[in-house]
Amino acid sequence: MALPPKIGVFDSGIGGLSVLREIHRLLPHYPTIYIADQSNLPYGPRPITEIQSFAEHITQFLIEQGAVIIVIACNTASAASLEYLRGKYPQMPFVGMEPAIKPALEASKTGVVGMLSTRATAEGNLYKRLLERYAEDKRVIAQVAPELVRIAEEQSQHTPESRAIIAEYLRSIIDGGADHIVLACTHFPFLADVIQEIAGQGITLVDPSPAVARQTARLWPTKAAPEHGENSYYTSGDAVGFQNSLKSLLGVTEGAVVFR
Repeated sequence: MALPPKIGVFDSGIGGLSVLREIHRLLPHYPTIYIADQSNLPYGPRPITEIQSFAEHITQFLIEQGAVIIVIACNTASAASLEYLRGKYPQMPFVGMEPAIKPALEASKTGVVGMLSTRATAEGNLYKRLLERYAEDKRVIAQVAPELVRIAEEQSQHTPESRAIIAEYLRSIIDGGADHIVLACTHFPFLADVIQEIAGQGITLVDPSPAVARQTARLWPTKAAPEHGENSYYTSGDAVGFQNSLKSLLGVTEGAVVFR
């Protein structure tokens, strides 16, 4: 029996759930399959070829499970493997993440925006191309914030220690006069309440997840009629911990499955 067509989504951890949340809001009747590669978290410090290997393994599994479109819900994995995967699977539509520099700069009144990201994103060619295209006469303050991934995974943002770390990451952005902050890692929207509180109401946070959901809807193969079906959730790490994250972040009670 043929599997119902699904939207495949993956990330190194729980961050991609911020994208999945928007996909569920926009396309509530489209079944999804999500993979959190938590045993290999974080992706940021890893070599590009290693990230590509992880991404290819996950992509093959998603295809076997009926995915007809795949969302790389991770800025680091998108920068490292989006073009690689498109070359390997030319018939499969892929949606990747990119820092939302363009809309932030277009909306900025000060001409200065901040960006919170992993090192791989800040040093990647995609970000450099975005600067060349959209920031010629404006300023982007890029702040590498690797500890925010850990804080999001632990959901420890309300502790004094984590708040101090977040405040330190925001210092140069606030002092630099930014009026928008691009959340250039899918983990970071889950910290938005604390980031907003520390940054102040005069700064707007920019989350690309809704735009990614809209692009997913546009690229859904028209021949693949969506069917009502169950959403499924996999992790390469601790299933119990991931299940707790699903419940607290998305209100999901379906059981998480271990992926190898």
